[in-house]
Amino acid sequence: MLRRFQIAYLLVNAAHILSIGLVLGAIITLDLRIMGLFRQYPIGALGPPLSRVAAAGIGLAILTGLMLFSVRPIAYIHNTAFLIKVGIVGLGITNALLLNQNRHWRLALMNKEPSRRVQLSAFLSMAFWVSAIIAGRWIGFL
Repeated sequence: MLRRFQIAYLLVNAAHILSIGLVLGAIITLDLRIMGLFRQYPIGALGPPLSRVAAAGIGLAILTGLMLFSVRPIAYIHNTAFLIKVGIVGLGITNALLLNQNRHWRLALMNKEPSRRVQLSAFLSMAFWVSAIIAGRWIGFL
């Protein structure tokens, strides 16, 4: 469908970019708070809503990404940048899932000072998501 209707491709592509904005905006804000910025805002207040916004953004990004992938699946499967992006997104999601199962994260949500382990997870999170954006931009150049 996206191949036949350019406006549909345009709208799905725009939705993909907007969903990435949701992910980055929410995750970077939360990660920076975990790493010590914005201390006036309790992690317990920021964590749950920002995590939900990020999860919704990731879900929408995956959905729209699959739709975009369907236009040229063979080309994308052979695109190194695409494969790197998919791997990095997987690392970002795995990092988030592991953090949510971590007792140190639950303590941080009770407004305790984040442990070094939680701070490391926040740093890795930022690195993964920014790297995924860079790899995504790289796709069109290969």
